[in-house]
Amino acid sequence: MPSFDIVNEVNLQEVDNAVNQTVKEISTRFDFRGSKSTIEFDKTEKKIKILADDELKLRAIHQLLEQKLVKRSVDLRTLDYGKQIEGSGNALRQEVTLKNGIDKEEAKKIVKLIKDSKIKVQAAIQDEQVRVTGKSIDDLQETIRTLRAATEIGLPLQFINMRS
Repeated sequence: MPSFDIVNEVNLQEVDNAVNQTVKEISTRFDFRGSKSTIEFDKTEKKIKILADDELKLRAIHQLLEQKLVKRSVDLRTLDYGKQIEGSGNALRQEVTLKNGIDKEEAKKIVKLIKDSKIKVQAAIQDEQVRVTGKSIDDLQETIRTLRAATEIGLPLQFINMRS
């Protein structure tokens, strides 16, 4: 029976490269001269930690990071900005979490979209992915088109393991 998996995976190496490019640009830009602004990426926790002197520098770091991520084909919908925490000397700290995998709420939305489309396929939630099976590959391809066109899903989706 033909099937495929719907996943949300972030290329951590590309994120690391984008953060490193942002660090380089921060060190060379004139408006960051003499500031304590930093950005670092923790691969194990999948979090980016930003420290900025003020709100203006924090927004500038966001823009730099987003530019570098877009150039490296990392979807910005994977970024989840945390609260800004004020530190000593008016410094601002912020954690950016990378959404990796499909949580239960999003998986339920995806399954509901598939069922509402009236395509003759079955969707099953498996941990952090959704498996879709059907009788014909044409039905599966139609499902992929439907999901790509859907705007209510707040995650970038990848379709892998297409089997016939």
